[in-house]
Amino acid sequence: MTVSIGMILSIVKGLHIAALILWCAGLVALPLMLGKHQAGESQASYARLRLLTHDSYTMIVTPAAVTAIAAGTALIYLRGVFEPWMFAKLVAVGLLVCLHALVGHTVLLMSERRGEYLPPSPVPLIVGSIATMIVVLILVLAKPVVPDLAPAWLKAPQNRQLPVEETPI
Repeated sequence: MTVSIGMILSIVKGLHIAALILWCAGLVALPLMLGKHQAGESQASYARLRLLTHDSYTMIVTPAAVTAIAAGTALIYLRGVFEPWMFAKLVAVGLLVCLHALVGHTVLLMSERRGEYLPPSPVPLIVGSIATMIVVLILVLAKPVVPDLAPAWLKAPQNRQLPVEETPI
């Protein structure tokens, strides 16, 4: 059985989409779950919710994020998509990574401060995540013409040596 590049591309794309669905769902669900914490809640309620948020973040959402980014990177090289809209999309994905880290930081604060820390409102995180997801979808589906803002000198070799002695020849 021979495996064609089209089959590999389909498998990687399916993996990328499945991982994105989990990651994006987690970026919406985790702030909502963290928002369920209340001042003065019972230890059992706190422990259950804390374990649920921690396990969801570490065992589902973060592996999904890593898988989505790895499969997406593979797709860039498999398809040879080095267009300005793709670089704009990568900036938006970087923002999703920052939001992911902020959610993880909140999960960590909830566990370290054992009920003394009330999480911030989930609304800004959810709105930011959904807005960024929409931007990514628009860039991927519409593939708009984005002006290439890089100067010409940055795209052409300068035929100069690096300013250190240790560079190999």
